[in-house]
Amino acid sequence: MSTEGGTKAVLAALAANVGIAISKFVAFVLTGSSSMLSEAIHSVADSANQLLLLLGGRRARRVADATHQFGYARVRYVYAFVVSIVLFLVGGIFSLYEGFHKFTHPEELRDVQIALVVLLIAIGLEAFSFRTALRESHKSRGKRSLFRFIRDARQPELPVVLLEDFGALIGLMFALVGVGMATLTGDGRWDGLGAMAVGTLLVVIAVFLAFEMSSMLVGESALPEQEAAIRQALEDTEDVDRVIHLKTLHVGPDELLVAAKIAIGGEDDAATIARGIDTAESAVRAVVPSARYIYLEPDLDRSVSPPLD
Repeated sequence: MSTEGGTKAVLAALAANVGIAISKFVAFVLTGSSSMLSEAIHSVADSANQLLLLLGGRRARRVADATHQFGYARVRYVYAFVVSIVLFLVGGIFSLYEGFHKFTHPEELRDVQIALVVLLIAIGLEAFSFRTALRESHKSRGKRSLFRFIRDARQPELPVVLLEDFGALIGLMFALVGVGMATLTGDGRWDGLGAMAVGTLLVVIAVFLAFEMSSMLVGESALPEQEAAIRQALEDTEDVDRVIHLKTLHVGPDELLVAAKIAIGGEDDAATIARGIDTAESAVRAVVPSARYIYLEPDLDRSVSPPLD
């Protein structure tokens, strides 16, 4: 998954959410709908989240120094984790509180047509943002399902935007049902139920994102197919007998550290070993371009029994 694709999806989501947030606040002022207020706060939280993702991407481009010798790329994970907290606190908890308040103290809605029009426009804009994120994800997810892609992704931006946009679309449907039922039945509690449904959805998404981002912060390995390609590239190198063990770690969303102990021939001289390691490193980078840091330790293959005299 390219960083460029994630940035494009974030910008599309930011543009959509700013416009949606303004229209929802206007609709809330005119109608007094709790669902509209919850959705407006949700859009503000989403807009702030996209700004955080863009800021994280910018700060991650700082060059490596003596303190952070592998660079600052993992800052993107930190900002994505903050996004999940913002979504949980600002989006989810506030919507649950506002919905419960309106459910226990229902009020009659005003100018419902305005709220319905705004919700329908918001659904169209969120669908555009979600479509952009889906299109960018198609470039890198291959045959994996969308859920598997989100779980396997090592770049945080696209999964965050995909989940936010999906949650926004479902949340808008909840708000639409809440406002619609409150209008049809004359019971304002439906509006409160719509807001609580939005809040519950946001909390679930935020918790899922928090677990995913915390896993990235701790450090995740390369994908299984990448590790298999790296192992095959090493073992196909002429001067490498086999891979004794292999470890990988993402030091950033687009930067992979590869450490391996490789078995070599016992009669090889230093020049042959050095040449073989250089060839092996080139082979690994050819199959996995994100393998930026490669450390290979040559060793004798002790699994092979010495010949009998």
